[in-house]
Amino acid sequence: MTTAAASWLPLSPGERSVAIEVLGHGPLSRTELARRLGLSQGSLTRLTKPLIESGVLIEVPESGAPAGLRQGRPSQPLDIVAESRSFAGFKVTADMVYGVVTTLRSDIVDRLDRPLTGHDPGEVAGLLAEMTAELAARHPALAGIGIGVGGRVRDRAVVAESPFLQWHDVPLAALVEERTGLPVVVENDVAGLVEAETWFGAGRGLDRFVVLTIGAGIGYGLVLGGRRVPSTEEDGGFGRHWLLDPNGPLTPYGERGSAVSLLTIPSIRYQLRAATGHDLGYDEILALAAQGEPMAARVVDEAARALGTLVAQIANFAMPQKILLAGEGVGLLDTAGERVWATIRANRHPLATAVDLETKVSDFHDWARGAAVLAIQMLVLGMVEA
Repeated sequence: MTTAAASWLPLSPGERSVAIEVLGHGPLSRTELARRLGLSQGSLTRLTKPLIESGVLIEVPESGAPAGLRQGRPSQPLDIVAESRSFAGFKVTADMVYGVVTTLRSDIVDRLDRPLTGHDPGEVAGLLAEMTAELAARHPALAGIGIGVGGRVRDRAVVAESPFLQWHDVPLAALVEERTGLPVVVENDVAGLVEAETWFGAGRGLDRFVVLTIGAGIGYGLVLGGRRVPSTEEDGGFGRHWLLDPNGPLTPYGERGSAVSLLTIPSIRYQLRAATGHDLGYDEILALAAQGEPMAARVVDEAARALGTLVAQIANFAMPQKILLAGEGVGLLDTAGERVWATIRANRHPLATAVDLETKVSDFHDWARGAAVLAIQMLVLGMVEA
């Protein structure tokens, strides 16, 4: 199962730089590729030849040109053979494991989900191995595994702390590697989502980019210089102490008026339950608010003002070119978008550049895809973050 991944390991730093550039921005002409990398045409030819021979790169017709019409090698663009390798990505929650298989360009080509009946590390690793075996039977070119968990991860291998799983210092990468024979990378799930959007999504090609997630928790990822800034705060711990309204609600999930207290789905549901005695789902609450039900409208309005304040503060201090709002809670913007944008404007300088806020409704397979992207980066292209 490891031969596909091993064939990538001898790539020189120069060859890797070519592969990374084409992967993220291809197809690219040789002229453009040489310009981006600061290489001569001769040096580029030397680096691309083994990549083409090994099946990593392929020559493709120029855009708009008939497939059979060759315009000469110097102008023929190069692209990644996306289907040449497959990667498994898993998102582990408290009660489920969501799995995907992606191509080398992170396109999801398969899904597999299983219930998680216990949190014993050996049992979880065993379930991940079983799911990997099932996926590998359908995708023989499986080259590596990425696993995303909520919590703090050390060295992309050890789950230092995960409140959802009640884990401390669990060597999850080693446990899964010994059961599958495949290279494994483990990371905080928000980090994986940020990397996926930076390489292949909303942040592609941007120098400064932010991912903000709202759902079961609050996640935050920052990209500067086109690279994710590693941080122990990506798992959302900062959200408990990022105070948005000192007079806001106090919930079991955060400090009074914090981002967690105001914006997370559990907190919003808790507020409605405490006020009405009814346990309503998040979508039900948003629907009632849209219909003008007083209590739901009040809670959703508070959440909308909190989201607008948080986005404005991020824009003021990080000055990103774009903010991606993702997660299961983004329906808040659809229901109370006017309040969100009014609050953003109220908390920004009148002459400030308009905030580019993009939304993405993410399910757990998107988080699993993010984990697969980490495997692509680390295991295939040799990108190891400190």
